[in-house]
Amino acid sequence: MIINEAEARAFCEDRLNADAYHRLEDFVALLVAENARQNLVANASLDDVWRRHIADSVQLIDHVPRGTGTWLDLGSGGGFPGLIIGMALPERSITLVESRRLRADWLQAVARELGLMNVAVLASRLETVPHRSVDVISARAFAPLPKLLRVSARFSTPMTDWVLPKGRTAGQELQEQTPAVRRMFHVEQSLTDPDAGILIGRGVPELQ
Repeated sequence: MIINEAEARAFCEDRLNADAYHRLEDFVALLVAENARQNLVANASLDDVWRRHIADSVQLIDHVPRGTGTWLDLGSGGGFPGLIIGMALPERSITLVESRRLRADWLQAVARELGLMNVAVLASRLETVPHRSVDVISARAFAPLPKLLRVSARFSTPMTDWVLPKGRTAGQELQEQTPAVRRMFHVEQSLTDPDAGILIGRGVPELQ
C-alpha cells in the first residue's frame, strides 16, 4: 500500500522511464497553477497529489496488457487517469472525453505543452462522440456504473479492457448489477487507498 508522497513518487519512478516521470513533475506544477483558476481537484488533495492523483492513475497500467492500442478515457476532468496514462504509455493512442469546455481547453493546452503527441482531447459529451472500437476504457468519477456502461458500451469489443476506479463504492456498485455484469467485472484493491477498489473487466457489457 502506498501511504505517503515519497512512496507515491517512488512507485511512479519505478514504473516509468525518465522522460515520463519528468513530464509528471511538470504536470503537477501545471495542475497546481490551474487549480487556482478552476476547481480541477480538491485543494486539500494537492498536499498529497502524487498519492491521491498521480500514482492513483499510474497503477491502472498494471491492469491492462502491454503494447500499443487505443485507450478511451471518459470524463477526464483534471486529467485523471487519461492524461497521466498518456504520459506513462506514449506508445498508446489516448482519447480524453471531457464535456466541460474550460477543462477540455486546459487538457489540450497541457497535452501540447508536454509534447503528448499520442493524446487527443474531445470537448464533447460522450453521447455525441462518433462510434469507434477501442482497446481500453477508463473512467474515474464519471458516472454510476449502470449509466457508465450504458453510454460507453458501444465503444467496446469482446477484447476491450475496462479499468474503472470506483473508490469505496466499487464492491457495492458491482453487487447491485445484473449477473452478466457481475461475471464480467471483478474488484481489485487500490494501491493508494485501503478502502478503495478498481473494477476490472473485459468484453462488451450485457445491458438490460
